[in-house]
Amino acid sequence: MTTMNLLIFSVLLLSSLAVSTMALEACVKAAVGAPDHLGDCPFSQRVLLTLEEKKIPYQMHWIDLSNKPKWFLEINPGGKVPVVKFDGKWVPDSDVITQILERKYPKPSLVTPPQCASVGSKIFGSFTTFLKSKNATDGSEQALMSELTLLDKHLNAHGPYVSGEEISAVDLSLAPKLYHLDVALGHFKKWNVPRNLTHVKKYMKLLFSRESFVKTAAKKKYLIAAWAPKVNP
Repeated sequence: MTTMNLLIFSVLLLSSLAVSTMALEACVKAAVGAPDHLGDCPFSQRVLLTLEEKKIPYQMHWIDLSNKPKWFLEINPGGKVPVVKFDGKWVPDSDVITQILERKYPKPSLVTPPQCASVGSKIFGSFTTFLKSKNATDGSEQALMSELTLLDKHLNAHGPYVSGEEISAVDLSLAPKLYHLDVALGHFKKWNVPRNLTHVKKYMKLLFSRESFVKTAAKKKYLIAAWAPKVNP
């Protein structure tokens, strides 16, 4: 190989490495009352968890949703988070974002088997209904318990994660929602996941102790501050 060819090859190689390691830009929710801290949005955390688990370099932009910067509304007129920039285009919606990340960065795989994809999908809705409820006899607590019991039975048969030994996309979707459940219900209703749901308890501990979760979870005080006006409007 001539000196000139070697030089060209080196430049192309360095360019390729630079592109492959270029950090993605992600806009996520800033904390309520603390715009320089990570906020409570479970959908933003889901995206950050995916980036962390796949070891994808990224740059975060914290967006104060009560005072959205002009540049953010220009790139994302809908004004919602999260949004991630792919190939010069800003893409919203955590479902779409995580699918693109899986396609563009397939290793390690976070694909959830189809039969497990909907496990736990009703927990967050049941949690928010119970959290906001002022009527102890409206059945909202029982509805949440039913969903958690179903998750417990599934984990008993297939755990420790939803699809077995390895973490997958469904776990990264559930983890932030279970964190909200744990913190908000504990604070506002003095309610905790019952001890008899041993597999759910172990699952939550397993998820919350992962390095990716520790790095991307909002501080409890910010999560509580975000829920307060919804619980006591």
